[in-house]
Amino acid sequence: MGCCDAPGLMPLEEAMENMLSRIKPIQTTLQLPLAEAIGYVLAEDILSPIFVPPFDNSAMDGYAIRIADLSNNATMPVAGKSFAGQPFEGEWPQGSCVRIMTGAKIPDGCDAVIMQENTVVSEDGVTFTQTEVKPQNNIRPTGDDIRKGDIVLPKGSRLTSRDIPMIATLGISHVTVVRKPRVAFFSTGDELKPLGQPLAEGQIYDSNRYGIKPLIENFGCEPIDLGIIPDCPETLKATFEQAQSLADVVVTSGGVSVGEADYTKDILEELGEIGFWKLAIKPGKPFAFGKLSTAWFCGLPGNPVSAVLTMYVLVQPMLAKLSGHTEWKAPESIPATTKTAFKKVPGRTDYQRGIYTIEDGKFVVETTGNQSSGAFRSMSLANCFVVLERERGRVEVGETVNIQLFNSTLY
Repeated sequence: MGCCDAPGLMPLEEAMENMLSRIKPIQTTLQLPLAEAIGYVLAEDILSPIFVPPFDNSAMDGYAIRIADLSNNATMPVAGKSFAGQPFEGEWPQGSCVRIMTGAKIPDGCDAVIMQENTVVSEDGVTFTQTEVKPQNNIRPTGDDIRKGDIVLPKGSRLTSRDIPMIATLGISHVTVVRKPRVAFFSTGDELKPLGQPLAEGQIYDSNRYGIKPLIENFGCEPIDLGIIPDCPETLKATFEQAQSLADVVVTSGGVSVGEADYTKDILEELGEIGFWKLAIKPGKPFAFGKLSTAWFCGLPGNPVSAVLTMYVLVQPMLAKLSGHTEWKAPESIPATTKTAFKKVPGRTDYQRGIYTIEDGKFVVETTGNQSSGAFRSMSLANCFVVLERERGRVEVGETVNIQLFNSTLY
């Protein structure tokens, strides 16, 4: 550890390496109808069985011609029509043209399409006003978008709403995907109360499960909500045993600090083993990672911002690897100039909530205000994290910092 590292706390980079080096992707695959495959990770490359487009077609509504037939101010008779799905058939006499629509098949012998805006139509035929016509003008050639045999999507890609219609253009009805990781999660603590019930003295509403569940879904995993578990060792142990029987990963919220009623660590040591406990990160120091007998374990802090942050920064890449999502990338760091000061003490990597804007083509960022790990309003207002290095101290106005724009999982 360096001089600025908090004693006893594992650096974030070391924790990430520790986690990811142990995770092996799920090997179970499914064959799903394309319409049901969104959000799944491909277990094999998608190879195109056809050319796209499968034939030369028109990029415009207009007239198919042979350039050799063009002459100044000549009027051509129309020999027929070519519509999408209804190509021109029959003899095409020299010196004539074919009416053609966008997407329609190019007639044999055609070497250009003149858009209808560059024509004058009369009873005698079509006069072309375009002075220069180049070969293949307004023609989309066979395979212009995708060649037969091309790798359209590689194994390890997570299917999005943009990928599904692309695969459909290939005529592929089913895809082979990796089974989604199952993630069981629950909150711990006698102070937690379900929504819709009145609060007694010293109680708060359980908000963390409402942040964890959509993140699990957005990460491409299957959530299993086990509710609120009281601070009772027997009940907590039974819940862990139930959770690992149902899931690949067990995620808890709360119960990983050093309070007298935090039993999670003792139970984890009894049922499995602890990989690490306590990180040099703020917020989120009391984050735990380990292995139960049949499932991985991630223990999130109980404070709402800490829970969401550690899910986003630490659990997200772990679940991506488990799901075989090899195309996953961490959010990119972008330099930005501060419009406000940021309080910081050396010792931990600090993820502060910020609001970025672009001024004169450059990123600027300001704080959302209260950076307490229990103040979720600042998380709701933010559109980025301001990532301050472990050794860094207070940041003044006008300094350069690195920001990470929220990716789609936080929207």
